[in-house]
Amino acid sequence: MRILLALTFLSLAHATPIPAELSQNGWFIGAQAWTFNRFTTFEALAKTKESGGNMIELYPGQPMRPGSNIQVSHTMSDAAIAELLAECNRLGVRPVNYGVVAAKDAAEVRKIMEFAKKLSLYAVSTESAERVADWESAAKEFDIKVAFHQHPGSMANPNYKVWNPLYILGVVESRDARLGACADLGHWAGSGLKPIECLRILRGRVISVHLKDKAATGNAPVVVAGKGVVDAGACLDELRKQGFNGNISVEHENDWDNNVPQVRASIEFVLARPR
Repeated sequence: MRILLALTFLSLAHATPIPAELSQNGWFIGAQAWTFNRFTTFEALAKTKESGGNMIELYPGQPMRPGSNIQVSHTMSDAAIAELLAECNRLGVRPVNYGVVAAKDAAEVRKIMEFAKKLSLYAVSTESAERVADWESAAKEFDIKVAFHQHPGSMANPNYKVWNPLYILGVVESRDARLGACADLGHWAGSGLKPIECLRILRGRVISVHLKDKAATGNAPVVVAGKGVVDAGACLDELRKQGFNGNISVEHENDWDNNVPQVRASIEFVLARPR
């Protein structure tokens, strides 16, 4: 009986996975809409499709479509959500994640997760680690994963902690299994860290990935995956070893006006390494 209860708990502690039919060579690969932030979400969906991806990570504040003042946000009306989902269905690009989004209090955490549930998302990404108890409660209630994201940082700024994978591990390791990390490989390199070592620190807690490569460590331009210092191939090997089954969002923060070729090249880099 105890074993049965333990197995039941473990099954309940893992959110609904991304549908298997969306897998490409074993990976769930698409784009972070921020990559196309010079355009609307509808245009970002089309560009993701053109790049070879079949899923997208939405971000808050992007205009939804040309000629409209509606922005993608957890405050969207149900009618706007329906319009967004209709365009996703038309293009065959599924929203799987939302972020990076901040939550000022428990009420906003709940609002974000309600929005994610309406979109049938796999996860949301946030840096609001101080609200971890609220995120955990909502993750259990809505059965949606929560991934703590990071931008570049250092010990010189003690007020910004999420850049450090050891800090994120400390935040999530005693929490529900639906809480973990959004592994931004390029931002780890921007902090002077080795992304593969960060992945190993967070073994079993990597929920999603922002795939960007960097020309050098520190403040350097973003390049196509495999062309920089991130060692993206080794990172994919490590994710495979860990049994990672979350979304990989290509986030090419460069060549803003025309970066579909670069996003396509990064997606092809991943697909050339079957999981």
